[in-house]
Order: sequence, then C-alpha cells, then structure tokens
Amino acid sequence: MSWILFTLLAAFSQSWRNAFQSRLSKEMNVTGVTLSRFLWASPLAAIYLLILYGYQSAPLPVFTTYSYFYIIGASLMQIVATGLMVVLFKQKNFAIGAGLAKSEAPVAAFLGVLFFGTSLSLLGWVGVIVGAIAVFMLSCPNGLRSLSLKTALIGLACSTSFALTSLWIREASLTLDLPFPHRSAWVLLLVILLQTVLLLSYMLLSDRKTLKTMFTKPNLVIMTSIASFIGSLGWFSAMSLQTVPLVKTLGQVEVFFTMLISFFWLKEGIKRKDIVALILIAIAAVLVMR
Repeated sequence: MSWILFTLLAAFSQSWRNAFQSRLSKEMNVTGVTLSRFLWASPLAAIYLLILYGYQSAPLPVFTTYSYFYIIGASLMQIVATGLMVVLFKQKNFAIGAGLAKSEAPVAAFLGVLFFGTSLSLLGWVGVIVGAIAVFMLSCPNGLRSLSLKTALIGLACSTSFALTSLWIREASLTLDLPFPHRSAWVLLLVILLQTVLLLSYMLLSDRKTLKTMFTKPNLVIMTSIASFIGSLGWFSAMSLQTVPLVKTLGQVEVFFTMLISFFWLKEGIKRKDIVALILIAIAAVLVMR
C-alpha cells in the first residue's frame, strides 16, 4: 500500500506548488511560472537518485526506444499542461483553476483503458466517476452558466495533457529493468532535467526579461521548485506501483489541501457546494483504496 502514502505526499506538496504558482502568475508570464516549477527541482532529483544508490546498490538503467519516447513525450506534455494550468489561474480564481485541472483522473481512466491496457474493477470505476462529479461541482460553483466555453476547453486540454503525462511516466518507468525506487527516480530526474533545459534555453534566447524577474523573487521560485520536486517524487513513485486512474483519483484529496490554502493563505472564500464536493472526493478516495 506504499502507493497510497506516496500519493498523499504528492497531493499535499502539489497543492502548495499550485498556490506558489498562482502567486507567481500575478507577477510574471506563463513561461516564467512554468520554469519556476522545474528550475531548482533538477538538482534535488539528482541528489535523491544518488542517495538511493548509496543506500541500495542497483545496476544502471538500459533505455529502449520506448523509454526515450515516453520520457520525451511526458516532458513536453507536462510543460504544456503546466502552462495551461497557469492560464486557468488567470481565467478564474485559484481553487477553480486547480479544480478544472484535477479532472485528469477520469480522462486518465478512459485513455488508460483505451490505449494503455489499464484495467479497473467496478469499485475503481465508481470511485473515478464519483471523483469526476466532485471535480465538476468545484469547477462550476454557480452552475453551468458560471463556466465559460473557453475556460471549459482550457480545463479539458489541461487535464488531458496531465493525464497523458502521467500515463507516459508510468510506461517509461515500466520499461526500466530496475527495482522500484530506482526506476521511478531515473524517470523523475530525466523528465525534470529535460524540461529545465528546454525552458531555460527558450527563455535565454527569447525572454531574458522574465528570466531576470525570476531571480528578483528567489524565495517564491525556490519554494515552487521544492514543492514541485516533492510532489513529482510522490506521483512518479505511486504511478510506478499502481495504475494511473487509481492514483489520480486518490490524488484528488489535493483539492482538500487546496481549499485550506485558498481560504487561509490566499484569502479566497469557500462555498457550501465545495464542502459537498470535498465529501464526494473523500468517498472516491475510500473506494479506490479498497
């Protein structure tokens, strides 16, 4: 049941990362906020991998063509997904933006079953559907009229991008003939490193002004990277052990942490409908854990 602990760690850390990114999105563009997620996470991922090898010896990985495809695909798709999520934060408030992005779980379930050989029990499907209903309630606080078509499409694109990222990360991990913590740690390092190199290169060539702005707010950028690294470590590890739909459905408890952060740190209100949605998310979490 280690995947449950890793998922809860990921959900808690990701809620803080989203909060930090929401703050950053008010002061810099989408590319800068997206890079803040990866900038200082690469060294942390390298240190984590070295600690694993120091604690437990394991062979070096042998990468196949599929390994490279999944790692590169996941890296690019996560950049796209993060950028879309920042756009969501600019469309609506923090809690609604995170809620729309969390519709990733049902999307991952359908894509996983159709293209990745994922199988879910009846209880698992019920959990995914209940979680999807909860996310829908959070995304439409005042009914369907409160959600514009533009915001809905961005939310769907964001959740689909995150779903593909998660599915490809799991597939990349399964292609490596290594013990559990080592294979997920290698994928974690390579994905974050590639993302950092790509975004940093782009900004050095075409957006040095934003890059300079990032270093004027080092504390918030560093906190974003640290929270992102811890969250990614949890997600990558959990998805190496369990199917993506179940991990992401349990990961919807992130919305609970998000609501607390939204209320106490960002000073945004929480409605009664949100409380009902949180109860549904708790039910979905119990169903997938069983």
